Amino acid sequence: MRAALAATLRKAFSAAETALRPCVASKCLDFHLHHCQSSDPAEQRPGSSILGRDLPEIWATPSAASPLLPPPEPQSSCVDEAPTPVIIDGKSIAEEIRLGLSQEVLRMKAMINKVPGLAVVLVGQRRDSQAYVRNKTKACEEVGMRSLMAEFPEDCGEEDVLNVVSDFNRDPSVHGVLVQLPLPKHLDEERILGAVSLEKDVDGFHPLNMGNLALSGREPLFIPCAAKACVELLLRLGVDLKSKHVAVIGRSNVVGLPTSLLLQRHHATVSVLHAFTNNPQDVTREADIVISAAGVPNLVRGHWLKRGSVVIDVGTNPVEDPNSEQGYYLQGDVCYEEALQLASAITPVPGGVGPVTVAMLLANTLDSAKRLYSFT
Repeated sequence: MRAALAATLRKAFSAAETALRPCVASKCLDFHLHHCQSSDPAEQRPGSSILGRDLPEIWATPSAASPLLPPPEPQSSCVDEAPTPVIIDGKSIAEEIRLGLSQEVLRMKAMINKVPGLAVVLVGQRRDSQAYVRNKTKACEEVGMRSLMAEFPEDCGEEDVLNVVSDFNRDPSVHGVLVQLPLPKHLDEERILGAVSLEKDVDGFHPLNMGNLALSGREPLFIPCAAKACVELLLRLGVDLKSKHVAVIGRSNVVGLPTSLLLQRHHATVSVLHAFTNNPQDVTREADIVISAAGVPNLVRGHWLKRGSVVIDVGTNPVEDPNSEQGYYLQGDVCYEEALQLASAITPVPGGVGPVTVAMLLANTLDSAKRLYSFT
């Protein structure tokens, strides 16, 4: 009797399962189509994965005709007027750093008859890149380092660049190899940067250097120079980064990503904003520190900032100016005039982050030479 009843129940359950299966499958398919599939055909291609897609970082450019905003109203009746902001003098800080480096270079030369060497690869005729390379070469000379440069025309072949990078890798007198970015579109930037020897990657862009920066308890051979400069400026300003809310605008491998990673090493709470962030000004208005590296002139307006915030402007955007001797001038990401009304401290452009970034490059090159020669 019990056996017959069990058999009957098994048949009933089997029939119910068979009937429900198409319905469940249909509901799962409906859920997937509604929630998981993108309407963008490119996102539906077989190559898409959990890593997500690489999308171009294109920010909406502020209108050149957009007027400067009036000073904001005080947020509290206790505030009579905005305090005078500290203008962070990157030139003076960089000069102080270079002085210390030059003393170390002299000590190395006196003790082991060696000096650090930096090699720079420049491709193309971009005026801003040429100016940056000139500044780096000049800075090398000022601290007593050896500098070399390989220049290529805009239409050069990729193998030509790779060959010279390989030559610098093998040259024992070269302790740092730098490929000036950006490269022309026809060159594989990732391949060329990846060809730089890990031990000479003074820009800090090698995957192992970036990976070790990201992993707690690991130590990279080199920290990317712009990120190092941003944190150096904040520390010299006396800012305690622990628990501070920092908004980093831009997520490039050169500035935004390593800066956010380095800030987390200092236990800051970091918000990374990019071109797909909705209402970025709502995030930056809550931040104690705003670091902008988006590469868009005047992107950050006064209403993006809260009173008393510290503003680090990494943007060095060349703007054409036929009346200028160079044919252009440099404009930051931050609308400087508006930020002055709110910030407690701010870096100017030029003369803020840029000189300190070059000084950090020299410091990385010196560290590389010390490591090679076991010089302490």
